[in-house]
Amino acid sequence: MSQRTPSTGEAADRTSASTADAETDERTLTVGGGRPIRISTGHRIQHHDGKCSRPHGHNYEITVRLRGELTEEGWVADKGTVTSVIDEWDHVFLLEAGDPLIEAFADAGDADGTVILDAPPTAEVMSVVLEERIHERVPDTVSAVSVTVRETNELAAAGGL
Repeated sequence: MSQRTPSTGEAADRTSASTADAETDERTLTVGGGRPIRISTGHRIQHHDGKCSRPHGHNYEITVRLRGELTEEGWVADKGTVTSVIDEWDHVFLLEAGDPLIEAFADAGDADGTVILDAPPTAEVMSVVLEERIHERVPDTVSAVSVTVRETNELAAAGGL
């Protein structure tokens, strides 16, 4: 398959990078590589024996890598599809199923401001769930999705790709 090489200006304008996989026709698309996608999200780790059991929030930085064959449109996946999945978690509160705060948010009229997960909302779980949700929405030609969730400068969780 031949590819048109973008001019220097076109390459500089891209907010996502795509690189070739030498052994297949698959490419790797990185969204948020040079400038991570930022979301502000609250959570708590309900059964933690420390301050993380209290409701609090972070300004998360997220980077997504997707591997797959090019679509007819000439991309691995539409960047807008990827960012829309992540944006669903901006300015919401992530809670584990069964957390009493779910009812408290509902009673306060803020049920739509919560996302309920089947596991504690750690950076590691966030990474896995975002990978699953993104993979559900991108073309079938995408073979792998990896999400890095940076919670602080000291803590980041990533899937393997």
